[in-house]
Amino acid sequence: MRRSEHRLRRLAEIVESSDDAIISTDLATIISTWNKGAERLYGYPAEEIIGKPIRVLVPPDRVEEEAAILARIRRGERIEPRDTVRKRKDGSLVDVLLTVSLLKNAAGEIVGGCSIVRDITDRKRLEKDVQLLSREVDHRSRNLLGVVQAIVSLSSAPTSQGLKAVIEGRIQALSKAHTLLAESRWTGADLATLIRQELSPYCLGQDARGVVSGPDTHLETGQAQPFALLFHELTTNAVKYGALSAPSGTVEVLWTKQDGGALTINWIERGGPPVEPPKGRGFGMRVIDEVVGRQLRGQARFDWARGGLSCRIELPDFFKAPI
Repeated sequence: MRRSEHRLRRLAEIVESSDDAIISTDLATIISTWNKGAERLYGYPAEEIIGKPIRVLVPPDRVEEEAAILARIRRGERIEPRDTVRKRKDGSLVDVLLTVSLLKNAAGEIVGGCSIVRDITDRKRLEKDVQLLSREVDHRSRNLLGVVQAIVSLSSAPTSQGLKAVIEGRIQALSKAHTLLAESRWTGADLATLIRQELSPYCLGQDARGVVSGPDTHLETGQAQPFALLFHELTTNAVKYGALSAPSGTVEVLWTKQDGGALTINWIERGGPPVEPPKGRGFGMRVIDEVVGRQLRGQARFDWARGGLSCRIELPDFFKAPI
């Protein structure tokens, strides 16, 4: 007898000290036991809740679920653990893992059920975060593949090797932007850093052939890659035909924030060979039109002055609606 009493006391201590809510009810679903874990989870002290029906913990949209559980208890059937939702004393809802076992008397008759209820709020939040991340990765992957497809379709060169070099350069610009975004944990990229990264192989070393200046400007994740392509095309053109094709040539990139959420960027080349206006719009120009017009919702204006190319990029709604 003493051994049985000791075991019962020990079991009661385990139940009382459990972090999970442990609740027993009779076949009429009246609560008969209530541990500290249940008090912490639901907010009811034992003296207030014992004697009340279990349905006070069940949200209206889960009443049928609770009725089905009771029916299975009365039939003596096993009940699989399930994720569900329960209601606290203050009316707030909580995500829980519910495990229900049958309670039997000494004669083996079913007299009620015992519920072990675990708060899974953190797990559910993590699952939602994973789902959001998966959708975001899918969205970004589709966007990136679309950009790569556009790059391939807009690229042209006299030879297959030349075409390969053009496509590789543009994809490398995207890769650099991707690296900046990854380093910021996909919170965005800094405009000045992105421009310097593109110009650095040609004019931002000891010669100081490039000036990059403007107020701090944060690019959203969807804006960084279009900007990377834009400045890659401008830089490539300057290296092949413009200021950066001559030892004394310089490039200046300046930007300002305007009232009403506009961003204006000026690309200015000096000291290169005499500029000849193009006879048509090459593939590089088509890429710039695509990037500025469609992706950044702005306009690029070119001035083919003999002393050096200037490009003015106007993005009227840049700070109003992130891309």
